[in-house]
This record gives sequence, structure tokens and C-alpha cells, in this order.
Amino acid sequence: MAAVTAAMVKELRSATDAPMMDCKKVLVEADGDMAKATELLKERGIAKAAKKADRVAAEGLAGFVIADDFSKATVVEVNSETDFVAQNEGFQNLVKNTAKEIYDNQPADVAALMASDFGSTFASAVAKIGEKIEVRRFTTLTADATTALNGYIHSNNRIAVIIVAKCDSEKTAEGMRATLKQIAMHTSAMKPTTLSYKDFDDAYVQSETIGRIEVIKKENEELSRLKKTLKNVPQYISMSQLTEEVLAQAEADIKADLAAQGKPEKIWDKIVPGSLARFIADNTTLDQEQALLDQNYVLDDKLTVAQAVDAAAKALGGTAQITEFVRLEVGEGIEKVVNDFAAEVAAAQVG
Repeated sequence: MAAVTAAMVKELRSATDAPMMDCKKVLVEADGDMAKATELLKERGIAKAAKKADRVAAEGLAGFVIADDFSKATVVEVNSETDFVAQNEGFQNLVKNTAKEIYDNQPADVAALMASDFGSTFASAVAKIGEKIEVRRFTTLTADATTALNGYIHSNNRIAVIIVAKCDSEKTAEGMRATLKQIAMHTSAMKPTTLSYKDFDDAYVQSETIGRIEVIKKENEELSRLKKTLKNVPQYISMSQLTEEVLAQAEADIKADLAAQGKPEKIWDKIVPGSLARFIADNTTLDQEQALLDQNYVLDDKLTVAQAVDAAAKALGGTAQITEFVRLEVGEGIEKVVNDFAAEVAAAQVG
């Protein structure tokens, strides 16, 4: 049997990036044959990855690629089991390469990506890293001459966003890119789930209305006990519920209240618009939280995102409207497994 030296172990580790003890073990099994040892590591690396299939990959990184001319952008989420691996340079390069592959070749879905030649490259990289790693989702958006596109990836590389807006001209589209970068940063922070309140399902709005009102009522019980100012209990939570009849009744109630206060009717037109705007704001909390266009813009909270886009386009002498966006946040919606470390240690010590 050939002697396995420290230099051989070092060479194999350098070539494969596999753990030191694994390198030594396969070299012994291969009787010092470097090629055979490398093949054993590859096989076992893939086997190890397969054995981890029942584990939850909820950590990881987002990847982002955008064309120099802002005509196309890709975002991808690649998951790992641990945040530690997400900090590994090999994993970071894998995410970058995956994003570039998707951007360049536009696979239809994750299955198509893994079935391509790149799938083998991905599997080899996973085997080397030695942890369950998977591509969860990706999206590519494109823009023509009169469409503005821009995006943003957060400094932690866990949130990536693309924003697209249809414009009236090429000039406006080019000029709107800077604004869309800011809107993408807003989207990263404010977590909208849809573009507009018009996208909400009626049943969802109704369910949310009941739940939110009950939450505020319970909060008011505690505020009352503490003798603090109570929160306003809204009747509605979305613009989709504010029909012409509802708004007409709200205006009538405002005028009735002004009359009861003895306010001169000649000044009502100065008070009613502001009071009606407050009514709408109080009764559209779902829109403000979840619909991008209806959120208060973080750079100017006197405007909604839609109003900010309109203002920016008007300043350029044109018009623009956001038509599409995508926001990926690593691990979003994945139920993480919480391990009881003390129990694991105790179990390992038994016997």
C-alpha cells in the first residue's frame, strides 16, 4: 500500500476544495491514486448532497444581472442550508454564475436550467461545497425602446428587485431609469406583494378587513386600560371597497359634522377635501402596506409611488407608468426548521 503523505492530502484538497479528513480517507482507499481519489470525492460529494435532500435550504443569496443598456435584467434566488455557507466564496461565485447563465440563455424554469449543461456544473460546485444547495426561483424582465427598466440588489445580497415602466417616448424612458432605481430601493425596503390594489382578490380583502378591525379593537382595549388615545377603527382597508356610494356617504358625514360644529358653510370647500383624503388614507391600509403603487414613497411620503413616478415623468416632459416588478428575498415563505442543539448533543452522547 502506498504511503499517503501530507503533501498528497494538501494537493487533493487544493484541487477539489474538499475537507482535509475526506481527502486523506479517499487517498488511503485509492492507495494514493490521485485521479481515483478525486473520483471518489466527486461521487461521495454528490451522494452527500443527495442525502441532504430532506433538509430545508432557507438561507442563501440573491443574484442580479442587468444589461449595460438597461434592456434586460435577471434576478435569482439560490438557497443553502446555512448562512455560513452563504458567506463562502465558492457559493458566492456559484450564485453569480447561475444568474449569468439564466440571463444569457433564458431557461424556461428551474428544471430546464438543471437539465442543461450548466446543471452538471452546478452539481459539481454543490458537491465541492458539501451542503444542500438549490436554485429556488428566478425571473428575467426586458424592455424595449420606450420602456424604462432598472433594478437593485441590497448590500446583504439577500434582496433583489427589478422595476419596469412603460413610457411615452425613448427620451422619457432613458430619463426615468434613475427614478426606477430609487423605486427599486423603496421596493426592497417596503416589501410590496403586488402592483396595485386592483390586484387584490375580493375574498382576501374581506378576510383582511375582519382580521385587521379585530386587531385594532383589541389594541384599543389595552389603550383604554392605560388611559391612552384610542386608534381609529376603520370601516374599510382597501380602495377597492371605497365605491362612489361609500365616498359620497363619507363626504356627507363630513359635512354633517362640520354643521354640527357650527362651521360656516362658505368655508366647507376648504375643509372637506382634506377630511375626505384622511378618510381614504384611514381606510386603505392594506393598499399602503402591500400594493407598490399605493404605498407612500419613502423619499417623499407626501406622495404615493404612483404619484412620484408621474411627477418624475412630468418633469421630463412625458408620462410613465410602472407595469411590472419583481422582488426576491432569500428564504421568503420557507418554513425554517428550528433545531434543538442541546437535544442533539444529548442524543449523540447516548451509548
